Amino acid sequence: MVTVLIVEDDPLMARMYQKIFTFEKYAVEMAANGLEGLEKARTVKPTIILLDIMMPKMNGLEVLDKLKKDPDLKSIPVIMLTNLAGEKDAETALLKGAVKYIVKSQYEPKEVVKMIKEIIAGNTRDEVPTAH
Repeated sequence: MVTVLIVEDDPLMARMYQKIFTFEKYAVEMAANGLEGLEKARTVKPTIILLDIMMPKMNGLEVLDKLKKDPDLKSIPVIMLTNLAGEKDAETALLKGAVKYIVKSQYEPKEVVKMIKEIIAGNTRDEVPTAH
């Protein structure tokens, strides 16, 4: 079963993504901050991770760094979520190994699910998805 780890400190955003992925019959794990997200990634080994950039305790870019340095986790595709259309953060995230970044205000949840499905489909065919 596909497991999506959502690391998001905004409870409304987190619940919205949780509902839509649950509706799609995915297992969903939640984390409210970067530190918790990293711990969940280690214990759950999700299929894909949605990772907010601006978070307490450890920001998304720091979490991404740690994920990509961990031999057990580095192959998990990570999609960065941000409210800020900060090109610099987005480019940094892609350089650090994220497969995509999504500006939350620019996409409906259904569009996000569609993107996730495409990345999972590509990733399960033994090929690493490329950054877009």
